[in-house]
Amino acid sequence: MPWLTTLMAVPVLGAIGVALLPKGSDRAVKQLALLVSLVVLALTLAMTFMFWRGSVPLTDGRWAFEETYSWIPSFGVHYAVAVDGVALVLIALSAVLVPIVILASWHDADGTGADNPPKRSVKTYFSLLLVLEAMMIGVFAATDVFLFYVFFEAMLIPMYFMIGSYGGAQRSYAAVKFLLYSLFGGLLMLVAVIALYGVGNGSFLFTDLLKAQIDPTTQKWLFLGFFIAFAIKAPLWPFHTWLPDAAAQAPAGAAVLLVGVLDKVGTYGMLRLCLELFPDASKFFTPLVLVLAVVGIVYGAIVAIGQTDMKRLIAYTSVSHFGFIALGVFAMTQTSAAGATLYMVNHGFSTGALFLIAGFLIYRRGSAYIADYGGVQKVAPVLAGAFLIAGLSALSLPGLSPFVSELMVLVGTFSSNAVEGVNYIVPAVIATTGVILAAIYVLWMYKRVAGGPATEAVSGMKDLNIRERLVIAPLIALLIGFGLFPKPLLDVINPAVGTTLANVSVNESGPGTPVAEQEGTGE
Repeated sequence: MPWLTTLMAVPVLGAIGVALLPKGSDRAVKQLALLVSLVVLALTLAMTFMFWRGSVPLTDGRWAFEETYSWIPSFGVHYAVAVDGVALVLIALSAVLVPIVILASWHDADGTGADNPPKRSVKTYFSLLLVLEAMMIGVFAATDVFLFYVFFEAMLIPMYFMIGSYGGAQRSYAAVKFLLYSLFGGLLMLVAVIALYGVGNGSFLFTDLLKAQIDPTTQKWLFLGFFIAFAIKAPLWPFHTWLPDAAAQAPAGAAVLLVGVLDKVGTYGMLRLCLELFPDASKFFTPLVLVLAVVGIVYGAIVAIGQTDMKRLIAYTSVSHFGFIALGVFAMTQTSAAGATLYMVNHGFSTGALFLIAGFLIYRRGSAYIADYGGVQKVAPVLAGAFLIAGLSALSLPGLSPFVSELMVLVGTFSSNAVEGVNYIVPAVIATTGVILAAIYVLWMYKRVAGGPATEAVSGMKDLNIRERLVIAPLIALLIGFGLFPKPLLDVINPAVGTTLANVSVNESGPGTPVAEQEGTGE
């Protein structure tokens, strides 16, 4: 069975089915979209279970569910898809979040909420969600670099229309800014992809490119083309300025997928493509990336403290969190890189919960400004309780899943010596201050929104209804479950991370000691 192709085809066919439903059948549109997303989730869970149990054969001891077909033979382009542990957990993240987003977005296109735009096509909105799901699965599954680029750019289209057509008052500005930044990064990547054709022995297959002998100078230029595109997508400071506008203006569900999944393509690309295809260049630019990551951690947290808009505050917290992920990737230790991958997954759950709860609050109150709230816990205790748990996960409280990720990144960075002459202790110490700053912006926001006496504006606010509880309950369960027992995820992630570090000539079993040095000492 072509598992990955099926996984992409189901949401595409579902989007076509949604588009073909007769006009005025809005309820049927939503039900069909939800059903399709649940089918994708079931298939993904089956794949994940097979991979975790080791019941699926692996190519090169790494790739599962592999499919390779010649696509454009004259240019060495293939339709090639496969997954290792890193790609699989990110596909699973996408499959989990999409049905949650569909259920949470039940009225986003109706124009019935206080923060919703005038009514637009419900069919279009849910069709875009399903198409976006297919693109997200494709970009993580692609093992041909040209195919990866195609999915990387194709993702922009549904998200652009979801922000520009269904977002807030400044949706057009935010959508255009998002598109221009992304297209600029995509253009740099395209130049690098074309250049790869000349040095990659006429093939874009990831496995073939790993065998290509690319001189260090060429590696540096190619690395920059890919890295800048990924830094914009993540986004990493100082390429982050599009994110607060896009996240603030996007519908809550679209913001979840934008920050929870699409932005992970950037950090995934750093781990999968930058490190493995350009190992020498990755080590050369490691000091620069560490500086950008640490500045992003501190800057994102400090700016978040000063925000008055809930959705912009959550967006800036993500800038800080992506700094942690980049730090873990370029510390190049088994612990830090596995922690960074786990962080990508846990951040999707944590930030997804925050954006959805912010959306529920805005739907009720008609405002995203923190000052317009107060005393929500008095009138809507379940909503306030969910908000508290999601907020505590954002500050990495022990017992919730982001804590495990952040601890692994920091411990792995402290112990790293992957690149000779690079001091990893100083950036690790500075990054630790991000934990303190996170406590300030999360607790400040919660106190202003939910604490104190109920203001007149929120005195009649309703608590979460059944649909909204079904939306938020799985995310809270995942945050607590993987916070207490992250082993199943790490069992899937660790072998893939070890292979990546081996390809970068970093010993996966040690704290980051280059293999050449170990061999030289006889170890």
